[in-house]
Amino acid sequence: MRDPAIRTIAMPADANANGDIFGGWVLSQMDLAGGMVAAQRARGRVATVAITAMSFHQPVLIGDEVSCYGEVMKIGRTSITVKVESWVRRGLGNQRIKVTEGLFTFVAIGPDRRPCPVPPESS
Repeated sequence: MRDPAIRTIAMPADANANGDIFGGWVLSQMDLAGGMVAAQRARGRVATVAITAMSFHQPVLIGDEVSCYGEVMKIGRTSITVKVESWVRRGLGNQRIKVTEGLFTFVAIGPDRRPCPVPPESS
């Protein structure tokens, strides 16, 4: 498995009264991870403009190690679409569980804070 774009631990402050981590917290971690992948590809600043698909498969629990992986799926003139998957490692075991996946679209942002073209891939 490739390296995660982001890895963190789900803490009690991120949980609801039932001990499950808020979906919004997981979504924000995924947005950070997707943004890092998109910014690398854009070689600069990006902004989230859409989440066109989002699925929660399993709950995230307090203490879970959450790893978010991102893969560029599509490049437009100014946009980059990134598939983000979140996996957890529970307790001290090595089993990984896929908990979420989503499709995030980012727009490359220039120094004038306006959308700008995504540069061609470096060879």
